[in-house]
Amino acid sequence: MSDTRSTDVQSETTDTAETPAAAEPADTAADDLGAAGSQLSTAPVETAVPGSFGGSRAPGAKGWITWTAREIIGWARWFWRQLTSMRVALILLFLLSLAAVPGSLIPQTGQNALKVQDFKNSHKTLGEIYDKLGLFHVYSSVWFSAIYILLFISLIGCIVPRTGQFVGQLRSRPPAAPKRLTRLPAYATWRTDADPEQVREAALAVLGRRRFRAHVAGDAVAAEKGYLREAGNLLFHIALVVMLVAFAWGQLYKTEGNKLIVEGDGFSNTLTQYDDFKSGNLFTDDDLVPFSFTLNKFTGTYERNGPNKGTPRTYQANITYSVGAYGKDKNTTIKVNEPLNIGDAKVYLVSHGYAPVVTVRDGKGNVVFHDAVPLLPIDPNVTSQGAIKVLDGFKNAQGQSEQLGFPAFFVPTFAGAGQGTMFSQFPALDYPVLAVSAYHGDLGVNAGIPQNVYQLDTKARGLKPYKDAKGDIVKARLLPGETMKLPGGNGSITFDKQIKEWAGFQVVQQPGTGWALGGAIAAIFGLAASLFIQRRRVWVRATTGADGVTVVEMAALGRSESAKVPEELGDLAALVHEHAPTKTDESDETESSDETESSDESADDVTPDADPEQEPDAATPVPAAEGAQKK
Repeated sequence: MSDTRSTDVQSETTDTAETPAAAEPADTAADDLGAAGSQLSTAPVETAVPGSFGGSRAPGAKGWITWTAREIIGWARWFWRQLTSMRVALILLFLLSLAAVPGSLIPQTGQNALKVQDFKNSHKTLGEIYDKLGLFHVYSSVWFSAIYILLFISLIGCIVPRTGQFVGQLRSRPPAAPKRLTRLPAYATWRTDADPEQVREAALAVLGRRRFRAHVAGDAVAAEKGYLREAGNLLFHIALVVMLVAFAWGQLYKTEGNKLIVEGDGFSNTLTQYDDFKSGNLFTDDDLVPFSFTLNKFTGTYERNGPNKGTPRTYQANITYSVGAYGKDKNTTIKVNEPLNIGDAKVYLVSHGYAPVVTVRDGKGNVVFHDAVPLLPIDPNVTSQGAIKVLDGFKNAQGQSEQLGFPAFFVPTFAGAGQGTMFSQFPALDYPVLAVSAYHGDLGVNAGIPQNVYQLDTKARGLKPYKDAKGDIVKARLLPGETMKLPGGNGSITFDKQIKEWAGFQVVQQPGTGWALGGAIAAIFGLAASLFIQRRRVWVRATTGADGVTVVEMAALGRSESAKVPEELGDLAALVHEHAPTKTDESDETESSDETESSDESADDVTPDADPEQEPDAATPVPAAEGAQKK
């Protein structure tokens, strides 16, 4: 056998070498490979003639126009194929996530303009480079928007044709069975007495109960299942588009403002009421939800002992609000992560602090300032700092109008009964102390330059400190009810016994959040369906064999390799087998029995002859044996 095979191989080699096909030119070989090779790339086909997409330019203006139009259309199609390919979509998605990194590392103008200005002041050269590159407003920059839009177009370009293909698959029937089912990875066969038509009807019923789409194609039943895999894939991509649209919509129309409110004060949802405010590019003043509210009381309690000492236990604001110009007053409580929902707007509780009540008098004892002054916390124990500014109504001992400024430092729980540094030991009002120093002159508020209401520029030209007899700046640490006198009979400042609390609120109005949430949930379900649902096809063929017995063949093919496909085929084969059981060949068994008896009879023939003089024994079962053989 080995010699014959080697001879055949040698002869085949010789024939191949002698055939003219081996001497075909390279162009013919390239033509044979072209159909397969064209599927490997979508790049323009290189040709020997001028032009990237075939054909040479004809002479004259008409030829130039035709050639130019062909080139433009060809390159446009190539660019569209590249943009809508899965590879480019993944690259754009990676670039989008990479482009978002600077937005979390570099201060953004829309979130904190003061930090951006501080960064520019600290890094002159780098700040200019970042500003030109748009790194201080990443999410509204041209390059980030370009990636965002290209990804959006790429997703739509992928979804539209795939949706058409999927609809076509749903409307079409599963393909007919291949000629050789034995080549498929999962295969089963048996012989049965049932007619082929009965087998196919049973297969249709079984596959229908298992939610297969099945029909009879020729001598076989073709069935398919798992269409939700592609549906999940499309759902995932559509959900991404919905999320992109929702995010874009929210960014264009969003509003976000912060307001610090002292107990007893109120707020109306208008632009002039906000401490700081930012909005999307398409926002207008009419988009604000009309409402107002008053902070009645802020309540905060803290852990007194243990490793969580100082951690808030209760953190809530009791308010009275109304919707619209003539809405009825309603009482409610805003807690952390439990905002007040009014239309499309949400009111969040984001911060808290103290506002000591201060009274300032001039040299004649007249009250020129009496109000609660909110101070900003600088640590978790609510150590706070700020400024007390008296802008109008004060006259010095010489009768001249001046402005007063008091840098203030407040601690709700001072350490050591008047000793130690001005840092709080606990966030509750256990031992409040207010430290102030005094300045007079021109605070610069009338210069037209915006100022921070919580800071006092002590280096301003028109501002001078009050000094005592030793030449030191006048300052004092005051307990509730204590007063600090200003030198030269210029008045006093009193830390009243009343200490109010303030709460910081953030009003957010961002449309499209519901769509974004729905898109995210749909994307999760779609991704799960595309990953865990297996698309597979099953064929059941029933034909009549040469001996007149029906041969049943079953085979299954999955879109990807999976051990569940053979298991499912085994279950289906068992159900079909119940309606078309395996044939038991009784004639073969009879023939086998006859052959056995014939061999026994032959054995009797070759037995040594008995003694002719001996008469047959009456107990010898020869007639019985003859009778059994006849049967």
